[in-house]
Amino acid sequence: MTELPARDLAEPRPPAGPGTASAPAPGGPAGSPPPARLDTLTGLRFTAALLVFLYHSFVEVRFVSGGTGEWLNSAMDRGGSYGVGFFFVLSGFVLTWSYRPDTARGLFLRRRLAKIFPNHLVTLAAAVLLAVSTGTALGVTDWLPNLLLLQSWWPDPLVASSGNPVSWSLSCELLFYLAFPFLLAAIERIPRRLLWPAAVTVVALCAGAALVGRYVISNEPALPYPGFESMSYHQVWFVYFFPPVRMLDFVLGILVARLVLTGQWVRIGMLPALALAVAGYVVSTYSTYLLGVGGIASVWLVPLIAAAATADARGTSSVLRGPLWVRLGELSFAFYMVHYLVLTQLRKALGPEWTSSLGVELLVVVLGLGLSLGLAWLLHALVERPVTALAGRRRAAPAGAPS
Repeated sequence: MTELPARDLAEPRPPAGPGTASAPAPGGPAGSPPPARLDTLTGLRFTAALLVFLYHSFVEVRFVSGGTGEWLNSAMDRGGSYGVGFFFVLSGFVLTWSYRPDTARGLFLRRRLAKIFPNHLVTLAAAVLLAVSTGTALGVTDWLPNLLLLQSWWPDPLVASSGNPVSWSLSCELLFYLAFPFLLAAIERIPRRLLWPAAVTVVALCAGAALVGRYVISNEPALPYPGFESMSYHQVWFVYFFPPVRMLDFVLGILVARLVLTGQWVRIGMLPALALAVAGYVVSTYSTYLLGVGGIASVWLVPLIAAAATADARGTSSVLRGPLWVRLGELSFAFYMVHYLVLTQLRKALGPEWTSSLGVELLVVVLGLGLSLGLAWLLHALVERPVTALAGRRRAAPAGAPS
């Protein structure tokens, strides 16, 4: 998962200079910079994080029992993967949109690491303390790969889900951030007429990764979980967790941002784009697992991201640009990082066999949402904002040094 850095978005990219291609920004005159804020996308961030929350509530932790619980389980079965895919594509899109050519690579990387590591370290410490408090014995592989955000490189479910399990996505994001300056430099060299073929190629590679997972990687030993009996963990890991494969989502986001910024994106309104995203969710839900998760599922979300950014550029009316949604979007990363720990601890407090009436069970989900938002606010206010503000400061140049 990624953040939309308010600091970076408040510093719009300067107009194209001599020797660089000048293209119209969406809704603006030729050579004008993109808008300073993408508030609609910020609001959408919380929607994506909420999908992940609902997936964990109804599919993994299973707060709702009976027939309604089974229906919610089926309905939200792709919620987690869809939300994470949104963030991977969004990360490439927003970093490209807000990147300033005069930003040193060291400063860029420092800012990005400051966005993910403080929240990660705090929630990892919380996860370790909670495990120790229950008498769980922890080995090196239970915390070290997670600490260094290397866990998604291991084709081992115990390593990938170690510590705070949701931080596996940060393992992918770390690779994205390290590679971004080089990826952007390469993609900006692609002639404008070839940007669409490049994007289509990445989509084909996403589909190819799912096919490699299905037909090339062995399906033995089979996973002992309902619905996964015909798959091995190595297949799931390659398609869903492996950082180089998930970087295809990120690269697609970069290419779509370039298409929008150069005025080549096909204009699609927010409502049609939202309808496509919903349709894609339905298709992903009824697809086989390896085709219903990962980059090929994320493709359905691309029009929504582009349409939201275009709406912000044109100043088009948008509900998600309201103060409440923007505030929730700003909390979305912290919310994502704390919610799974809250839900699992709530489940332990209730007991593994606990059930109640539908109304009470749904109230427990609402309680989990409220607790997660409260802790997210504390994490954002006390850790995330202060550290990112400090990391974003430019160091003063030595006296006499060229500016």
